[in-house]
Amino acid sequence: MTRPLRASLALGATLLAAAIYTGAAEQYQARQYTYAWPFIEEGDMRPRGGSTSGPAVTLDKEPGDAWLALREPGLADKERDRRAILAMAGPYRASFDFIETMGFTPGYTPPRPYQSWGTEYVYVVADEPDFISLQHIMVMVFESADGTVSEPMVMKHWRQDWRYEDRLINVYTGNRTWERRRLGADDVKGTWSQAVYQVDDSPRYEDIGRWLHAGNVSTWASEDTWRPLPRREFSVRDDYDVLAGSNRHTIVPTGWTQESDNLKLVLDAKGEPHAEQPYLAREAGLNRYERISGHDFKPGDHYWQRTAPFWAEVRRAWDTLLEQHAKVRVKQQVEGQKLFEAMFAYAGDIEHSDSFDREAARRFVDSTLARFTVTSGDP
Repeated sequence: MTRPLRASLALGATLLAAAIYTGAAEQYQARQYTYAWPFIEEGDMRPRGGSTSGPAVTLDKEPGDAWLALREPGLADKERDRRAILAMAGPYRASFDFIETMGFTPGYTPPRPYQSWGTEYVYVVADEPDFISLQHIMVMVFESADGTVSEPMVMKHWRQDWRYEDRLINVYTGNRTWERRRLGADDVKGTWSQAVYQVDDSPRYEDIGRWLHAGNVSTWASEDTWRPLPRREFSVRDDYDVLAGSNRHTIVPTGWTQESDNLKLVLDAKGEPHAEQPYLAREAGLNRYERISGHDFKPGDHYWQRTAPFWAEVRRAWDTLLEQHAKVRVKQQVEGQKLFEAMFAYAGDIEHSDSFDREAARRFVDSTLARFTVTSGDP
């Protein structure tokens, strides 16, 4: 098996920002604009995004087995919800589109939209009656100007955990801090929480919502929640602090979509919305996960099979940390190193090792999180 390319510590941050393919392939230029700013010069609004190109993929045009299972008549509501969540697993071309649609400050000028895409497999990590966990793994090959393609690059991407009638959620409160909150039984009846985690399994955001199934449409709509800035934003700007918005997941015959409606929120020194001008702009986002066939995801399978025990220890440690403390803050870096760099380096060593020492991994994870987090309060 050809050894996949790996992100070194020196290149880790760059790869995370640029590993997804550019949205500016010449053959797609005429189809770039969804929400347009028609009176702004075209060059000023040319989408930014990934800096690499990838070969074409083959879309699977037929409804998948998961879609057919979801449409089975006579299912209980909860079982149909579960099948909708599980329908998000599989091989995909994932595309990411974001654009500011309006601004709320004097002299507002819209920034360039963001577009990129990548190939990733969504693995089922856990499938229990009240809990489902899905792990995204990117498996990418890059195409050069002369048509040659690289060896595959594998990277652990985000994770989404779904829990039925979840009464304990971790809410983002700004300043890289998450707070444990308890919800009432009546408030969560019939709902599912979705907890989203970063590439290193640190928390990102969590909210609750309800699956709605109407004919051939299955959609989960979240409540409004705060989220930290994603890499596509904090890598290019620092004029706001929080994305405040909602998500909508919809299952379609050949994949699924994730829509977002976000307000870009400025906080004051106390972590509260700025009194005079709290909001800069509204952003619309659309991520499409289109099922593909023929793409070689074996390097991703290999990575996940070898490193899954380590990442299970990371999830265990985070679960314990969040359960035992009312608030957890994640440091941006420690001694010049970011949390994902430490975790990715250890996982890379495990992948190419002949054995896995669970106790050593547990000690590493616990000590690393102790260095990178600040905790306070009882849950």
